[in-house]
Amino acid sequence: MATAAAGGARLVVLAEMFAVGFTPHTELVAEPPGGPTTVWLLAEARRHDVWVCGSVPIVPHGTARPFNRLVLAGPSGQLATYDKVHPFRHAGEDRRFASGAERVVTVDIDGTRTTLTVCYDLRFADQYWEAAPATDLYVVVANWPAARRHHWRSLLVARAIEDQAYVVGANRVGTGGKEPYAGDSCIVDPWGEVLAQASGVETVLTADVDPTVVARVREEYPFLRDR
Repeated sequence: MATAAAGGARLVVLAEMFAVGFTPHTELVAEPPGGPTTVWLLAEARRHDVWVCGSVPIVPHGTARPFNRLVLAGPSGQLATYDKVHPFRHAGEDRRFASGAERVVTVDIDGTRTTLTVCYDLRFADQYWEAAPATDLYVVVANWPAARRHHWRSLLVARAIEDQAYVVGANRVGTGGKEPYAGDSCIVDPWGEVLAQASGVETVLTADVDPTVVARVREEYPFLRDR
């Protein structure tokens, strides 16, 4: 985070469940709203004067199951959250996590309209279409396994092309639960061109995101109007 901030980053995107890894043992890792990981995100955002986000298992008071909650913290104490709408049924996430009720959460970050999504949401184009008219940048935080890395990379590019917006995908690396993760984090522009990418190692990726480019692409090629 310090490296990204020193390089001029205004938004730092961490992976899904960055603090605990993807685990079915929610009883061991779930936190209340305003818990230690949220407090840490807020403190780091202030310390480095950046916006920072990552997903956290959070169980609100009186709720049986936690949400896979993407927490976005701002440098002046701003706080926004998005609960993953599509739990990953194939891995049993739907039995451990509740589904979020709000399909679109968009936050203005320094003039860039930024929509928050988590991992498996990436497979559901309709959710991205719904947000597209008021989105310059989609954030996707993930624990996407290496076995389906081609899907990850292809879908990130597809969402950028079809919605004429930037897409930032931050995925984990290493091994968890005997499952290898290749990373393949990347930043894609509204034409579907990959501006920065990496795989296999922990690293920092940076690229400029310009909402005027989104506006220009959509004006010259008004595909969204034909939906």
